[in-house]
Amino acid sequence: MINTSRRSLMIGAAAIGLFALTPAWAEEAKTIDLTDLLTPPDEGDMIEGQDTAKVTIVEYASASCPHCAAFYNDVYGKLKTDYIDTGKVRFIFREFPHNDQAMAAFMVARCSPKEKYFPLIDIYFKTQEKWVPDALNQLKDIAKQTGMSEADFDACLKNEKVAKAIWEVRDKADKKYGVTGIPTLFVNGKSYEGERTYDAMKALLDPLL
Repeated sequence: MINTSRRSLMIGAAAIGLFALTPAWAEEAKTIDLTDLLTPPDEGDMIEGQDTAKVTIVEYASASCPHCAAFYNDVYGKLKTDYIDTGKVRFIFREFPHNDQAMAAFMVARCSPKEKYFPLIDIYFKTQEKWVPDALNQLKDIAKQTGMSEADFDACLKNEKVAKAIWEVRDKADKKYGVTGIPTLFVNGKSYEGERTYDAMKALLDPLL
């Protein structure tokens, strides 16, 4: 389990061991109460798309997870163009950090202005191989690109309230929704674990529209 105290956020060689999360699409999707699932956490949800969309996707992912990056880089962009931007799908991204690098990355995103959250997620996934091995320095450079000062960056990583809020999102997903692998997608309440191609997502979404 990731400790959310400041002492745990020692990036790089001192990071704690990773969770054993094996992405693989479940043979049978399990259904979660949609009203409960869509109740936002105290810090609010990060959402793209229209509230009137027929389909809502909730993704749990980790900023430093290669499988999450592959889904984002290979599939999400097309989904956004064809489904989210056209009002068919509402997309909610929720943090599920599986190591200290991801926790720190999400803290920086949450400490930034809301409009910069998804641009930061975009940078995290597109440059994951570069920033993860030297996360503290690389995240500081990324934060500076958004206008965050070094002092604010340091203060952010010491902010136990932000860390606790992120951990609570992850903890609820684990204990209440049974999220054990990342990425996990809930499509109108049904969970699907692991990577998925654009064509597979299209086959899943189209019958719901």
